[in-house]
Amino acid sequence: MSSSPAAPLSYLFVPGHRPERFAKALASGADRVIIDLEDAVPPSDKAAAREAIAAWMSSASEEIRGKVLIRINDASTGWYAEDLRLLRQVRAACVMLPKCESRRQLADVLAPLDAGATALPLVETARGLLAALDLATAPGVARLAFGSLDYMADLDIPADSPALQHAAIQLAIASRAAGLPSPVAGVTPDIDADRVAADMAQARCLGFGAKMCIHPAQLDAVHGALRPGAEELAWAQRVLAAWHAAGGGALQLDGKMVDRPVVLKAERIMALAARTP
Repeated sequence: MSSSPAAPLSYLFVPGHRPERFAKALASGADRVIIDLEDAVPPSDKAAAREAIAAWMSSASEEIRGKVLIRINDASTGWYAEDLRLLRQVRAACVMLPKCESRRQLADVLAPLDAGATALPLVETARGLLAALDLATAPGVARLAFGSLDYMADLDIPADSPALQHAAIQLAIASRAAGLPSPVAGVTPDIDADRVAADMAQARCLGFGAKMCIHPAQLDAVHGALRPGAEELAWAQRVLAAWHAAGGGALQLDGKMVDRPVVLKAERIMALAARTP
């Protein structure tokens, strides 16, 4: 399953207590930047991070605000209430909600925000996975994201466990059933480009269309892994040329039938190629 042409392909985390990195993250080539209040910020710096985000967001343009997500701490922590106040203060356009397990959590976060605000629920637990379709169809949800490292910890499974692939596939199915863009794959702790590219290629095979990154050096590998290959692109071009030449309707190409579903796949390949030059 391909990502929607309009859907971001990469999401780059930047620590909320390091405001000097915000502009650099936005200039990195990432489609979206996630200013983090959760894992990347030590407990002693949570308050300072909120202050830094509030100050920076107060002068950010609407274009920049549209590219920024804020990941808050989850509702079980002592920082959650203050994080919600920050979201209201800065009129956040998009929120990433960790360890999301219910529509109620999403409603609580989005209710005080502007009507157009959206959320990316992070599915990181068994409870979250079982609620995947419910989350995907909740009002204001832009896309599902897979917190794979936390999910492995929750189930106490290794990175090569089939249970991890099972969870990923369930998120892809729930996203498609809800009419959302393909979900966002979890981070790769290794900065190595080959490892990042391999992880993104595997995630793409499971139905994912984007990836979270923890370092700007990972972005090219993510975009490259999502870029259609030369053979794939040539196939899509030939399919569309034959389809248009025939004026629509089923036809044969290379001994295989070409009908509307095949054409849709070719169109998605061409759209993705246009976004990953």
